[in-house]
Amino acid sequence: MPRFQRPTGTVDVLPEEQPYWHYIRDRARHLAELAGFERLDTPIFEATEVFARGVGAGTDIVDKEMYSFEDKGGHRITLRPEFTAGFIRAYLENGMHVRPQPVKLYTFGPLFRYERPQAGRYRQHTQFNVEIIGEQDPMADLEVMLLAWDVYADLGFRDLAFQLNSTGCPHCKPGYIAELKAYYSHYQAQICDDCRRRLERAPLRVLDCKAEGCQPIIANAPHITDHLCTECADHFATLLEYLDLLGRRYTLNHRLVRGLDYYTKTVFEVWAAGIGAQSAVCGGGRYDGLAELLGGPPTPGVGFGSGLERIIMVMKELGIEVPPLAHPQVFLAHLGPAAQREALRLTDRLRQADIGVWTAFGERGLRSQLREAGKRNTRYVLILGENELQAGVVTVRDMEAGEQSKVPLPELVAWLTARV
Repeated sequence: MPRFQRPTGTVDVLPEEQPYWHYIRDRARHLAELAGFERLDTPIFEATEVFARGVGAGTDIVDKEMYSFEDKGGHRITLRPEFTAGFIRAYLENGMHVRPQPVKLYTFGPLFRYERPQAGRYRQHTQFNVEIIGEQDPMADLEVMLLAWDVYADLGFRDLAFQLNSTGCPHCKPGYIAELKAYYSHYQAQICDDCRRRLERAPLRVLDCKAEGCQPIIANAPHITDHLCTECADHFATLLEYLDLLGRRYTLNHRLVRGLDYYTKTVFEVWAAGIGAQSAVCGGGRYDGLAELLGGPPTPGVGFGSGLERIIMVMKELGIEVPPLAHPQVFLAHLGPAAQREALRLTDRLRQADIGVWTAFGERGLRSQLREAGKRNTRYVLILGENELQAGVVTVRDMEAGEQSKVPLPELVAWLTARV
């Protein structure tokens, strides 16, 4: 038989990795709910058009990276490559506009992109996603940015700072794009093939190019913040004022555009120190026109996404430890068929009392069962044999203190509850 392996770009999250996952989810959920965010879970797959319209043709995600297929009903389906388009679809479909606005939402879940796997970035990866839908106030931008900052600070990341830019709106962006194209028309022979393609389909993406030969051209490109309309300029200036008020460090990055067509006005990333060249740990921005692209009324929104695999990778690199997960502190050893049956009843009674217990399988000697209890790091070993059954007691061995005592069976739950 062939020996199967996991698909390229995926990982198995083994039990020893789970403490990181539990801890990060718990802290992120806690901080999100402190700020009034509610959880929304959407399907792992959507109609392909949700992403084709929302994310935008010409983006690498739509053109190269989506996992799309036709289901048995003849419908074009795509495994979600990002959360925001699906959130807006859910907001519109479920009539969430009738709720008090804005609606503040968060979620955790897997995303799927066919891209080159690299450290902390996989074809299936898990994201913490946050959105505020139904509010144009720059305070909404600030709230999602602060939540991103607070999550990373809470997890132990240091020297945090924002990278920040404004991509304008449908009123001022076209004029800037025309100037950007005119500027790049002088460098057609020098730019890479990807940039030539992007100039036709997603012009702002040329500013995000990583090709070495394009860097001097990008450095001298016109800045979109010099071409903002009054509304966008005021929005951006107010956001910067709020960040100054709260003492959050930021750098204006005129190259920052993010990789999705739906962004308008604010785009941002959170950067942290001590994690090498890839300083960005998460990013997001505003998408005021996305609801209209999906057939809904004008509905502003802003949010961010953060990959859990990358968070865990960086936490390990920085030496940030997390609390271990709880595990049963009681091991039940039994000797003989009658004791095994009583052990089954006792195991059920202890678990009903919310006491974690690991019961030995099979028929083995006491020494073998004690060795297993030690390997499982249990504090107390309950020993049931013929003598204990006749006396109506259980022998309790404290593995840490090296002491042993007998506890009457009717008193065992209360005895353990006081200690475990």
